[in-house]
Amino acid sequence: MKRIILFIATNLAVMLVLSIVLSVLGVGRVVGPAGLNMSALMVFSLVVGFTGAIISLLLSKPMAKWSTGARVIESPSNSTELWLVNTVRQLAERANIGMPEVAVYDGEPNAFATGAFKNSSLVAVSTGLLQSMERDEVEAVLAHEVAHIANGDMVTLTLIQGVVNTFVVFLARVVGYFIDQMIFKKNSDDTSPGIGYMITVFICEILFGLLASIIVAWFSRKREFRADSGAAGLMGSAYPMQKALARLGGLQPGALPSSMAASGISGSGGGFGALFSTHPPIQERIAALQSLRA
Repeated sequence: MKRIILFIATNLAVMLVLSIVLSVLGVGRVVGPAGLNMSALMVFSLVVGFTGAIISLLLSKPMAKWSTGARVIESPSNSTELWLVNTVRQLAERANIGMPEVAVYDGEPNAFATGAFKNSSLVAVSTGLLQSMERDEVEAVLAHEVAHIANGDMVTLTLIQGVVNTFVVFLARVVGYFIDQMIFKKNSDDTSPGIGYMITVFICEILFGLLASIIVAWFSRKREFRADSGAAGLMGSAYPMQKALARLGGLQPGALPSSMAASGISGSGGGFGALFSTHPPIQERIAALQSLRA
């Protein structure tokens, strides 16, 4: 739950900082003496909504390496590293994508894929995962990550995040303007923004941002099912992926940085936190794979 809260807080913080910066530069002056400028507001919302998401995508590989301490295997130094590189190469060829960088990082069982482009991506596995799983299970995890890349999930998730961010910024200011005019200035002819506008926008961005995070998390859970199915296709059988998920269900997954929580192989929240979880429960994923064999 802590990672989920940090992920949401980071996303909201990016939008708030961009809003303030653009306002200082004059781009964010969407409300003036004449009222709400809808055209300017839409442009402002698009800039704020997509800029942070796109920048995060473009920087995803170097940030992933830096935040996890992942070491890219340039020249395999042992049989395990050689096997990892060869396995990812074979999976990438089957998926018809360029060879990703392959990395290893110290930590509890987990793995992730990231990168802005299908032919220039990164697949990383933790030492804990390599030590806790048999090779066919590790291969299934690698196939899952390669399937994410082949499906273009990183780009699609970024676009969805940008769209919902745009609506958050736009609707927060529309609601803020009307609240300001209807409650704080109902007996005044002044249509310029006041303190009521600023307070309402701030509150609405947080509330709408939480709702937006639920939408993004829902899509992220759907893409996990697709990646599991893609892994089964790449390996020619659903069984290795089922076996890998069952193994993961009995392990404590390693925590990833909040900005990368959606990129890991597993992770879910219970109760209310399930709405914000980027991954479905392990048992649901196994059941979905079993249905492929039916």
